[in-house]
Amino acid sequence: MSTEPIASVFNDAYAAEQFEAYRRDPQSVEESWRQFFRFAEQAAGLAPASSTSGAVGMRPNDSDFAAKVAGIARYTNAIRAYGHMAVQLDPLGEPPPGAPELTLEFYGLVDADLDLVSGASLGFPHLATGRDVAERLKKRYCNNLAVEVGHLASEEERAWFRQLFTEEKLTAPLTPDEKKAVLRRLTEVDGFERFLGRAFVGYKRFSIEGTDALVPLLDTAIERAATSGAKHVALAMAHRGRVSVLNHVLGKPTALIFAEFQGRHDHLTGSSTGDVKYHLGYEGSSRTAQGEIAVSLVPNPSHLEVVNPVLQGRARALQRTTDRRVRREQDVVPVVIHGDAAFPGEGVVPETMNLSRLKAYRVGGTIHIIVNNQIGFTTDSIDARSTKYASDVAKGFEVPIIHVNADDAEAAIIAMRIAMAYRERFGKDFLVDLVGYRRWGHNEGDEPNFTQPLLYEKVRAHPTPRQVWGARLVAEGLVTQAEVDALDAEIAAGYQAILDQTKVVTETPHHEEHGSAPDPLVLTAVPESELVKLNEAMLKYPSDFTPHPRLAKQLERRRDAMGDAGGIDWGHAEALAFASILTDGIHIRISGQDVERGTFSHRHAVLNDVQTAKKYAPLANLPGVDASFEAYNSALSETAVMGF
Repeated sequence: MSTEPIASVFNDAYAAEQFEAYRRDPQSVEESWRQFFRFAEQAAGLAPASSTSGAVGMRPNDSDFAAKVAGIARYTNAIRAYGHMAVQLDPLGEPPPGAPELTLEFYGLVDADLDLVSGASLGFPHLATGRDVAERLKKRYCNNLAVEVGHLASEEERAWFRQLFTEEKLTAPLTPDEKKAVLRRLTEVDGFERFLGRAFVGYKRFSIEGTDALVPLLDTAIERAATSGAKHVALAMAHRGRVSVLNHVLGKPTALIFAEFQGRHDHLTGSSTGDVKYHLGYEGSSRTAQGEIAVSLVPNPSHLEVVNPVLQGRARALQRTTDRRVRREQDVVPVVIHGDAAFPGEGVVPETMNLSRLKAYRVGGTIHIIVNNQIGFTTDSIDARSTKYASDVAKGFEVPIIHVNADDAEAAIIAMRIAMAYRERFGKDFLVDLVGYRRWGHNEGDEPNFTQPLLYEKVRAHPTPRQVWGARLVAEGLVTQAEVDALDAEIAAGYQAILDQTKVVTETPHHEEHGSAPDPLVLTAVPESELVKLNEAMLKYPSDFTPHPRLAKQLERRRDAMGDAGGIDWGHAEALAFASILTDGIHIRISGQDVERGTFSHRHAVLNDVQTAKKYAPLANLPGVDASFEAYNSALSETAVMGF
């Protein structure tokens, strides 16, 4: 049984009043109350209420008991709704804010009251008492996963989360072997960044240190994508942690990265921007249990979040099958990595999220990850946003959110399991807020103590994510401290060997590129007979389609304009140009505000039936043409649609 109906705002007196009415006549209260009070009767050992009007003998304390049952129901619902406020998210030790709704006193209850009701009365038939229910919910909602799903409008989605957090499945802890694999992964990430810091002193790299768990988080996304049948995971991100992601996630060879730090760029081709290393893109792959899967990172020369719609458009294009008439959203999974200051601060973020469920732009759900350093350059969060969480913008678009402590790699992995399962089930966006810190300044040349001295006193004293995870596994008896140290030394030696090898490689001489020869002249003229034929095809409609009579008459003039009378106008010329491009087998997609009709009522690429409102696009129905034509009215967007 779901307890959602009881989550509405009411006081204990009102609950008692409803219970008394129910005991007199069950039909006098709503079904949600009847269902709830039937469980309350069972828990209290009361005889069932009569189904007909008339007083039923009540014990003196029945009303008090009903109020307590209602209070316990509200308490357990509050754990779901406000549990995220009790999770220790800050690795540096800032305590969670908590919430009065998470206390029994808020509902006029004492601890012993939790034993008065059965688990079944709260929707948990396999649990004995209300105490068992509360403990189970606290474990799921107040421990390591700070979940926010109350803003979802769909009851089906909320029920999916309730089911998810009352069973193991996706929320099962990591196995011992998985935990050891995470230790190796974090050691690779941590060792790579420390090695760069030693080998290339003073070089900017915008290190990932403090949010190292991003790499196993992405590993999980890629593995789950492959398991669900995806062929490609497409990434976009700003500069923070980009070099590590290129190396560990996309498989960019370490030797090439070291070469770039040494100033050698002769190998850069393809997705390179010619820009600094922490702006570069890459086309790579990842080996999973299901086999190889393509993984790409879109170049992002800056600024920050502008790459978001670019990735969305690229993902949608990649989802097209070879004939381009079918799009398979499950084939390509887009993942966007945000900064905690940029996510609420840059308008392109909500612009792009607004596109996520529009038919012209949807990609079947994007996985969003906030790499949350709790600071933007030198600006504290209190000066950067008006919301509690950096992720709150996403609530307006009904995106589920899970916040996790970046020192808890297991929680991050579980959060990503849930995110990928949700995307597969509902085809919607999901957001994981990875709350960590930034070990150095904005870049490795900045001095953070100038602006955040107290914060960086904590950072200096705090062990790295690798050390935190290693200590945890030592405490659990899975490894020894000697094994943790040996693994670190092994990986460091490997990086040193690669660097030594790159230093003996003779650098390829660099040659100045010369301008390319001009392209040959291309004739674009179309025979008049072909234009007349295309024009006629665009003036024919299905027998069951009725265009607006005034518009139909306006379009009929295009037939005359092809003759001696002349007078081809702007919209007509565009239609003929589009038609000729389509006959050459080139697909066309246009989108923007009012593009179907045209802002100046000139295009009319999509017509509307005056009787049924059915749409018809003549350019999409040219006889003998295989290329597709798509025209979509867009959201009112200054940036996202263009980037898409």
